[in-house]
Amino acid sequence: MSTDKKEIVIIGGGIIGCTSAYYLTRHPSYDPSKHKITLLEASKIAGGASGKAGGLLALWAYPSSIVPLSYKLHKELAKEHSGEKRWGYRAVHCGQVDCVGRDVQVKGDVKGKEGEMDGNAEESVSLQKRSGDAMKKLRAKGVPKDLDWVAPESLKAYDEMGDPSTTAQVHPYQFTTSMAALAKEKGVEILEHSPVTSINYSSDHSSVESITYTTSTSSEQKTIPATDLILASGPWTQKIYPTAPISALRAHSVTIKPSRPVSAYALFTQIRLPAPFAANKPHSGQIVTPEIYARPFNEVYACGEGDHLVPLPPTSSEVAVDESRCQDIVDFVSSISDELRDGEVTARQACYLPSVQGSSAPLIGFTGVKGEVMAAGHTCWGIQNAPGTGKLVSEFVFEGEGRSAKVKGLDPRNFL
Repeated sequence: MSTDKKEIVIIGGGIIGCTSAYYLTRHPSYDPSKHKITLLEASKIAGGASGKAGGLLALWAYPSSIVPLSYKLHKELAKEHSGEKRWGYRAVHCGQVDCVGRDVQVKGDVKGKEGEMDGNAEESVSLQKRSGDAMKKLRAKGVPKDLDWVAPESLKAYDEMGDPSTTAQVHPYQFTTSMAALAKEKGVEILEHSPVTSINYSSDHSSVESITYTTSTSSEQKTIPATDLILASGPWTQKIYPTAPISALRAHSVTIKPSRPVSAYALFTQIRLPAPFAANKPHSGQIVTPEIYARPFNEVYACGEGDHLVPLPPTSSEVAVDESRCQDIVDFVSSISDELRDGEVTARQACYLPSVQGSSAPLIGFTGVKGEVMAAGHTCWGIQNAPGTGKLVSEFVFEGEGRSAKVKGLDPRNFL
């Protein structure tokens, strides 16, 4: 194990960078008197997907080389740091549901101008949505008894994907900011609003020497030494490391405070929308597939499909949100759940997910330059695989190799 003096710089304040900082400070070789760790974030901690993702954890996720390690570490972190209260860690059910949507316009038609029930609207609202007969029919279809916040007339089939022994969740923003805070307590210096402008190498490009960034208080450039560099910038990795085969996909999501607390389920939906639907929107009659995750503390997260319509902006604080795409998600989930339809939309947001071109797995390991480690391209499973990645990064830095999992298939040198 390395005991040499180190100047470790992490580029990226998302979940990968923050868990890397956390595990670097928990490595047996870490000595704050010899090892300086600086985390540079262009915007703010958890400003991108790390603060706006769904937070699903699953033993059935991918890649299989790091999922078991990371899933176990999530559980250990929650136990050690009161994750249940601090970042909403809990085990959940996960299922695929086939549904037939209803026209969400019934919400606006429920009451007349004077607050009286509208006659036509009364016919279109299921007043017996949880009648004994309706619930018996759902049970016959294999729908769990406590999944009672999807309208019986909408839910046609349920297939279990995971149970509380294989599936869990965290609140991504709360988890990421907690990792940053815990790392800071152990000596990590975190500099927000400090975008990196250059990685500086030795004359023969064989090793990292320093990092230059713009300070948060002025437009001045500052250069700090670096013996070890962690590239953990998610979809922005290519902007600071042009040869990195990392692309970006924009994804929209919303959070909703349901009209009543709902049971702990993560649902992958397939919803056939009616025609007409929501004032004859373009989606009328189509099949849509939003994901819906019930969270602790009376919150539901829902996301839609991704798009490449808007290029990746310079920082996470400049991500453009398409309000119409967010409203589509609200309409879709409202079409199958009264609790969501009658709830309060608390956030409409967008982020970019990073992926490796030509692979469904992230890149974790050395780049070929001494002291340089890449940890990027985690797709939609970045929250799930962050602790495992962070632990492996600490091993690469202090031990020269990743020991906790077999990750030769994730070697960046296979793609750079």
